[in-house]
Amino acid sequence: MALLEIRDVTRRFGDFVAVDGVSLSIGAGEFFTLLGPSGCGKTTLLRMIAGFDQPDAGSIEIDGKNMVGVPPEDRNVHTVFQSYALFPHMTVEQNVSFPLRMSKCPQAELGPRVREALEDVSLLGMEKRYPNELSGGQRQRVALARALINRPKLLLLDEPLAALDAKLKERMQLELITLQKEVGVTFIYVTHDQEEALALSHRIAVMNKGKVEQLDQPATIYGFPKNRFVADFIGECNLLDCTVSAVTDGTMFLDVEQLGRVIATGANGTTADTKGALALRPEKVSIARELPAESCVNRFNGRIFDYLYTGDVTLYIVEVENGRRVEVMLPNNAVGRSSKFFEPGDAVQIGWRDDAGSFLPD
Repeated sequence: MALLEIRDVTRRFGDFVAVDGVSLSIGAGEFFTLLGPSGCGKTTLLRMIAGFDQPDAGSIEIDGKNMVGVPPEDRNVHTVFQSYALFPHMTVEQNVSFPLRMSKCPQAELGPRVREALEDVSLLGMEKRYPNELSGGQRQRVALARALINRPKLLLLDEPLAALDAKLKERMQLELITLQKEVGVTFIYVTHDQEEALALSHRIAVMNKGKVEQLDQPATIYGFPKNRFVADFIGECNLLDCTVSAVTDGTMFLDVEQLGRVIATGANGTTADTKGALALRPEKVSIARELPAESCVNRFNGRIFDYLYTGDVTLYIVEVENGRRVEVMLPNNAVGRSSKFFEPGDAVQIGWRDDAGSFLPD
């Protein structure tokens, strides 16, 4: 039996359907992420799991018990908000011990349990500091320690890293992964940050307009998106509008707008004249001034239109002869601009294997 079962949950605000018939099953010890753009329903769903809001239809069960109508304090669920919600007039020690004092924990147990909680988040020695004397990352860890001190069955995290700078966010992601493994508590994490979701999660539910578009492991969602929304929302992706001209033994022949004939695999019942898009990740596309013969079944001539240098990779925008622009990503292995670095206007060839992309029917 799953730790958390969400069955056909719907939440409306007037005529607006924030969560539309969502069903999820989340296991004990899982790091599960609700991912989607603003307004997709992920935070509303999290609030209903926490008990801060109630569904208009459906059920939410924890350990087999229906939680609809059960107040937040009776759910053994804790929430960490983006603002951390620390008490500014309390020290670190007082903030972390607050849930224990509210639950009438014996005084003799307070000290050891607070010390254990602070050790879990690497904050020993900071017990007497106040929130305004801490860095953003330290305040976040205090909020985590306070949420975990009662060892809840579920820890809900609502965009807890959104306010951090990129370097600190990366470090806190690693700390969250380690902490979740050590304490074994089920994490349900809300974010709009695709990279964050891919890095942290065991499984991801991609939400859009109140519905779950795809639920799977990160590698599957990235490599095999189910539809245009998922392909476009997760990472960089070329979405090449096309029509299937023929299907033979699992091989599809696609007529791609402003590009021409493209060969792809994985027909899965697709028939001729089906319209859709080829989802092609930029790192799956090869680029060279001249590609080796037979290296790619799909090969096109073009010129560098522009590029974006981001440090570890460079994203090239290549305009092919028929006017279509295709994004290509290359790792920056060399120091500075080597002979492999392309400039706008350079003539190049791009290409990819028949199994590099996924056909997504409309």
